[in-house]
Amino acid sequence: MNPPTVGSQIGQPNTTAIVFFLLFVSITLAITYWAARRTKTTSEFFAAGGNISAAQNGFALAGDFMSAASFLGIAGLVATSGFDGLIYSVGWLVGWPVVTFLIAEPLRNLGKYTFADAVAYRLKQTPVRLSAAVGTLTVVIFYLIAQMVGAGNLIHLLFGLSYEVAVVLVGAVMILYVLFGGMIATTWVQIVKAVLLLGGASALAVAVLWKFGGSPAALFNEAAKMYGPEVLAPGKLVANPLETISLGVALMFGTAGLPHILMRFYTVPDSKAARTSVFYATGLIGSFYLVTFILGFGAAVLVGRQGITAVDKGGNMAAPMLAEVVGGTGFLGFISAVSFATILAVVAGLTLSGAAALSHDLWSHVVRKGQAPEHEQLKVARLASLLLGVVAILLGVVFKGQNVAFMVGLAFAVAASANFPALLLSMLWKGFTTRGAVASMLTGAFSAVLLIFLSPTVQVELLGNASAPFPLKNPGLVTIPLSFFVGWLVSLLSPEAEASRRFAEVQHRMHVGAVIPPPVTVPPGVAGSVPPGIPEAPHKV
Repeated sequence: MNPPTVGSQIGQPNTTAIVFFLLFVSITLAITYWAARRTKTTSEFFAAGGNISAAQNGFALAGDFMSAASFLGIAGLVATSGFDGLIYSVGWLVGWPVVTFLIAEPLRNLGKYTFADAVAYRLKQTPVRLSAAVGTLTVVIFYLIAQMVGAGNLIHLLFGLSYEVAVVLVGAVMILYVLFGGMIATTWVQIVKAVLLLGGASALAVAVLWKFGGSPAALFNEAAKMYGPEVLAPGKLVANPLETISLGVALMFGTAGLPHILMRFYTVPDSKAARTSVFYATGLIGSFYLVTFILGFGAAVLVGRQGITAVDKGGNMAAPMLAEVVGGTGFLGFISAVSFATILAVVAGLTLSGAAALSHDLWSHVVRKGQAPEHEQLKVARLASLLLGVVAILLGVVFKGQNVAFMVGLAFAVAASANFPALLLSMLWKGFTTRGAVASMLTGAFSAVLLIFLSPTVQVELLGNASAPFPLKNPGLVTIPLSFFVGWLVSLLSPEAEASRRFAEVQHRMHVGAVIPPPVTVPPGVAGSVPPGIPEAPHKV
């Protein structure tokens, strides 16, 4: 089968795409208006008041996780590299059982708005929250750059707008979502986006299989005829075993350290709902990644690798081009609008998690020492959202034309190295101390950034050097164990009696969602006051 010449509408304004895009924006702005009337407190702004059901949160988690990198990137990788493109989808998916069994329930019971709540529960607040904010904001900023540049390129190619206008448009709509609707609006935008993305990708996969008699085997056989049997064998994209392991552990544990994913566990009423929402999300995300595998091979066969790379050398336009082949310009417009909706929703979730780090962790606990009144916290949260939205727009413009694939990898590497080890150690090890937590998080964040900069991705592919000081493209194999080791060693060298004493309280609350209050003598006239050092309980337990 010879792939046809396609792409006549790629790079030209697409009326269908514009109509679907305007329809999506109109619906989500209506949701934002509805949510704004229900967002009056900090709990509602950051955690939707804890009133999101398990099923709703499962769809929102899936929406948060299925970014443009998932839909456009994996389909493009499979189309251009064959079987090996599946390593990304498998790596991301395998991270969800880790979240289910190790993270979801304890995090929901220990925290309130951010993962730093859980890490700092029995430790000293200021140094831990400062260090956690460094990791969170690093992940958020690099993820934002990748999404904003992806949005600019997509709209530039498919809507006929200039790159800069596209970036400003994405940023402006996202700011409206977060600034006025908070987590309630962001959650429902994610749900709408998840339904659209799953529906659009599934329809595209069905259309592809229809051309091969409904048989995936026939599709794979055709790919093998066109590109050789090696297209169905591993080893082309990631030939080095250490490289494969390093990428795999970063994707797997990075999922359990992404701040915008961890934040979602505070939007449900209890820990059971948190676990159940992960069950829903895992099923939705797993089915989606199976679909992207069909889309990748379908694009390789029906569009052709030369046609895909002629439009975008990274292969990111494989799915939209495939939609044009199997369904014409109308289907191309719909898939393009869904891709844009995907970026818009993920950017909103990232911005909200960054705003939580700035306002809840830094302002409320570090600057105001937990004494900020409710109205002040909400005001700072909205200002932080506006600031991050403006920063996202500026970064998107500054990084125009850059290869941003490594930034997504960096985000996962930082999340896996800085956030996950400290979070896990704080929950499971009695001897974990404040200094150990700070050392673990900062070591993970800075070592991941440094080794990515010294890797072949930056030194060879971006800067054009002949070789790189660090041989692996993803540093996870080094930085994740390093973060655990540093946290363990520094904790042993700096024991903290208070942190050890309160570990039993942490264990109890992790499993049953309630604090064991220490015996105290309450002075007359102050009955009912909370003993010092006992964190405020979440909105519901």
